[in-house]
Amino acid sequence: MEITSVSNELVKETVRLQQSKYRKQSGKFLLEGYKAIKEAHDFGITLEHIFVQNEKSKEYDFAKDIVINTNSAVLKKLATTDSVPEAVAVGVQKIYNKNILKNSKKVVLLENIKDPGNLGTIIRTSVAFGADAVVLYGDSVDIYNPKIVRSSVGNLWKIPVIHIEKQEELEKEFNDFERVATLPRSANYLKTYSPEYPILVMFGSEADGLSDELIKFSTKSVKIEMAETVESLNLATSVAVVLYQLFI
Repeated sequence: MEITSVSNELVKETVRLQQSKYRKQSGKFLLEGYKAIKEAHDFGITLEHIFVQNEKSKEYDFAKDIVINTNSAVLKKLATTDSVPEAVAVGVQKIYNKNILKNSKKVVLLENIKDPGNLGTIIRTSVAFGADAVVLYGDSVDIYNPKIVRSSVGNLWKIPVIHIEKQEELEKEFNDFERVATLPRSANYLKTYSPEYPILVMFGSEADGLSDELIKFSTKSVKIEMAETVESLNLATSVAVVLYQLFI
C-alpha cells in the first residue's frame, strides 16, 4: 500500500493522535522511528499501520502486512519532532490490570507529574533499577504523550504503568507496603535507610512536592544528602538516586 498525499483521510486521522483527547478517545498512540516501532512490536504492542519512507520499507519486513509506503511530506505531517523520522506508526495503548500490584515488591509512585520528558526518563530509570510497576497518582500527564514515548527509549513496554486517582484506592492497594515519602526536610538520610519489602516509594511533582495526604499515608520518609548550596535536584535525577539506593 502507498499513500503520498497529506490530504489522505488516514493521514488526517493519524495526525489527530498528536492530541491527548484523540488518544484517549481512540485508545491509540503514535510511535516514531525504527527503534521505538521495532521494540513495541517485539514486546507485543499491537500496531495498526506503519508509515515508512519508501526506500526504508525493507527494514520493516517484520510487520510488512501493515506497512504503508510514503514520502517525506507525509512523514513530516505525522511527526511530532522538527526532524522527520523514517517511519511513524499507530499503536494500541496497553492497559494494565491493577491486580498486577498484588505480586509487586518494588513500586514507584509519581504524584501529579506534568513534565512528559521527566516521566519518560523516570520510566526508563524504573526499568533499569528493577521496579515492578509505576503508579501515576492524581492528575498526571498522558502516558502516551509522544515526548514520553520517545524519552522512555522503548522502556514504556517493559513495565506496567497504573493510573490511580483516589486515595481510597491507593490505601486498598498498598495497605501492606512500606510506604516511603521522599521529602527534602525529612530527618532521615537515604543512605542510612534500610528498606523493607514490599515497598512503595513516593515522589511529588517538582512544583509542589508530595501532597499532605500522601505524607500522612507514608510510613517512612527519606531525603537525599547533598551540598547545602543546592536546594533540590531535578525530579528524574532524584528518582534515579533513590531507586539505585533502595531497589538495587
